[in-house]
Amino acid sequence: MKKNFVEELRWRGMLAQIMPGTEEYLNTHMVSAYLGTDPTADSLHIGHLCGIMMLRHLQRCGHKPYLLVGGATGMIGDPSGKSQERNLLDSDTLYHNQEAIKRQVAKFLDFDSTEPNKAELVNNYDWMKDFTFLDFARQVGKHITVNYMMAKDSVQKRLNGEARDGLSFTEFTYQLLQGYDFLYQYQHYGVRLQLGGNDQWGNMTTGTELIRRTLGNETEAYCLTCPLITKADGKKFGKTESGNIWLDPQRTTPYAFYQFWLNVSDDDAERYIKIFTDLDKDTIDALVAEHRQDPGRRSLQKRLAEEVTTMVHSAQDLEMAQEATAILFGKGTKDSLRKLDEATLLSIFEGVPQFNLSRDLLGQPAVDLFTRDDVKVFASKGEMRKLVQGGGVSLNKEKLAAFDRVVTEEDLIAGKYLLVQRGKKNYYLVTVR
Repeated sequence: MKKNFVEELRWRGMLAQIMPGTEEYLNTHMVSAYLGTDPTADSLHIGHLCGIMMLRHLQRCGHKPYLLVGGATGMIGDPSGKSQERNLLDSDTLYHNQEAIKRQVAKFLDFDSTEPNKAELVNNYDWMKDFTFLDFARQVGKHITVNYMMAKDSVQKRLNGEARDGLSFTEFTYQLLQGYDFLYQYQHYGVRLQLGGNDQWGNMTTGTELIRRTLGNETEAYCLTCPLITKADGKKFGKTESGNIWLDPQRTTPYAFYQFWLNVSDDDAERYIKIFTDLDKDTIDALVAEHRQDPGRRSLQKRLAEEVTTMVHSAQDLEMAQEATAILFGKGTKDSLRKLDEATLLSIFEGVPQFNLSRDLLGQPAVDLFTRDDVKVFASKGEMRKLVQGGGVSLNKEKLAAFDRVVTEEDLIAGKYLLVQRGKKNYYLVTVR
């Protein structure tokens, strides 16, 4: 027996609103369902993950997922929860972004299966680019009244002054464009269900209304939303001081990605492990119970970080992230330090004091290099001698046995870095140029 998709979302805390009849329809049909995503960047971030996990569960429950890349609507802007319009992108950039997004989502969905429920990727630019304004007015505009559109919360918020510049006509028509996406896929791909975040409910129900008014009351079109994920303190999920947590390792290193999940609060970890992993209910209940007995071990956060990092990146990236974490907290070795790529190394030691050293100074004793005015790791040579003799100085995670040990090219990590550790917690990164 295939799992009940709605029940799966419900126990995981991934169900916000659902149209009447949706669950019954899903339990009696193999349903094609779509979720839209914005292609204005060539990577998704973790704010997109709940929607992608919905598609993953949908496919695992035997239904057919469609990922709709909003090439056309992405050029316009969506008033739902936004205060400004999006930038217009050219078609080359949109298609580049589409392919990058597909590569990321392919880790979650099976696009290559021979089964009838294999995943599909579509782009609404393909059916909107030749759709004239007259066609749009005749085929879409005449079916939905302005009164109906004005009643939507997303429109009301913009009109009531949340946005400095009000609401443009372009954005006002967004819900019709999104509604037409549903109608087009209903007619051409047999899509019967739209999935999305709860802030999209108004646009999504416009789609079901457009289908009903265009094709008749007997049509079967449904909507289902997931809640907008927030942190326990009510703040926006997935944002840090440095910005979004991206799925692209070039934008957010696997180490920084792993650290994000490792550092969530206990309350958030209990919610997130249901939403962002495939672990079953019994496994999660056991993990939560274990965590509550000894929260200090942070076993729930560790398992959450392991599962999500492996799914988004790889087992090898997880291993590197764990080794990097061990290095930062004093358990790493010289060998584990040398395994790190440059981006991970810089990510770990972001924020520690950093110095530059001219390459032609290599070949000198450590005590001369690390007491220079421009590389002031130690206040004086005497201080460094005393700390080295007490076993309190490490170079590249290896105890410095002699303060006058010569530092050479062979000591460089990734060909240009020296990591000096003073005591247990004080790190200094020296870049040799």
